[in-house]
Amino acid sequence: MKSQFLIGAANSGSGKTTLTIGLLKALANRGLNIQPFKCGPDYIDTKFHEAAASNPSVNLDLFLSSTEHVRHLYNKYATDKDVCIAEGVMGLYDGYDKMKGSSAEIARLLDIPVILVVNAKSMAYSAAALIHGFKEFCPGIKVAGVIFNFVGSESHYSFLKDACNDVEVEPLGYLLKNQEIETPSRHLGLSLDGQSHFDDLANKIAGLVEKTVDIDRLLKITSREINSPANRPAEHATPNLNIAVARDAAFNFVYHENIEYLKRRGKVAFFSPLNDKELPASDLLYLPGGYPELYPDELSRNKSMLESIRMYIENGGKTLAECGGMMYLSDSITDAEGRIYPMAGILGQMATMQPMKLKLGYRQFRYNNVDIKGHEFHYSSIEKENKDLQIDIEILNAKRQPAGTKLFRYKNLIAGYTHIYWAEMDNLLDLFK
Repeated sequence: MKSQFLIGAANSGSGKTTLTIGLLKALANRGLNIQPFKCGPDYIDTKFHEAAASNPSVNLDLFLSSTEHVRHLYNKYATDKDVCIAEGVMGLYDGYDKMKGSSAEIARLLDIPVILVVNAKSMAYSAAALIHGFKEFCPGIKVAGVIFNFVGSESHYSFLKDACNDVEVEPLGYLLKNQEIETPSRHLGLSLDGQSHFDDLANKIAGLVEKTVDIDRLLKITSREINSPANRPAEHATPNLNIAVARDAAFNFVYHENIEYLKRRGKVAFFSPLNDKELPASDLLYLPGGYPELYPDELSRNKSMLESIRMYIENGGKTLAECGGMMYLSDSITDAEGRIYPMAGILGQMATMQPMKLKLGYRQFRYNNVDIKGHEFHYSSIEKENKDLQIDIEILNAKRQPAGTKLFRYKNLIAGYTHIYWAEMDNLLDLFK
């Protein structure tokens, strides 16, 4: 028996991530071994989770992967932990197509209870109707308790407790509105390397959670048996590869299970395009997304690394470059102030942060007889796309409508804005046929 639950919300902006960070840190400070999960394709919140819990956070996504894969991952990582906490995505019932792929669907699939986070700003007893609706809307979803956020005072919370009790959902506490504990911006200012700063923030949130959330009661009402881990799916034999993965402050948007996939297929060596002088010996190079636009001067000045990667690709080295990785291989990056920094100069196109406009969503396509699914999330754009390198495929969104996203191929380099999820693929190398 162990505590397992999903932190869901009525809508985005309710404070799921803040509460999750506080609970993870508070429980870790008690000496418990905590396993965090993230519903959906997010690769930023998982970094917060890992920093707070000291365990890697694992994505659970029913668009990117099958139900069998999600069950396998959950059971695999949950088995030896004391507490398992999954942070939801958007509102509890929001999926890519009605409820498909939603946090609620994952909670139902894994048979774990939901702790609902409710933004209580400008709300009192009306919370009863909202909570009742979330409790009764879908059979199989168990809303075990509620934690309120942005509460004005203890007196305000007394009205909210009455709302919970009258619809027979347990009130578990609250967080007061406090600008000092809001999570950092998801872009331009978010530093995933500032561990000491993050620890201060996480401990501050944890202290507030300990004061006004009944953690012991939360653990008790969410305790249940964990399923035995499913047998690992059969894996196809592949060569024993030397795999180089960029990892530093500029390149860090990765799915944990993608890296585990690579480790089962060869020796993974992490390197820093910011600080190292040359690429490790490689049969496969992975340049993930991240924040190269925040470090363009450092990346541009590290000419020996740029040349090392350029020569590897020119010599036919297999390379996957996603989003920020693709920007790095472009001729230049223009930052938000309009300054231009030379980059690797391989793709014959330019990346720019002007104007900054968010583009995001699920993506799917087929290339070299391989079905690919992934996610797109970026503020940058490409100027003067190299039409000669565009692959003749159409990339679709979750509803199979054209997304307008492009994929590029140069020798054995494949580059694009899509963050590919390959942890369930038979053989990643089939992409390079």
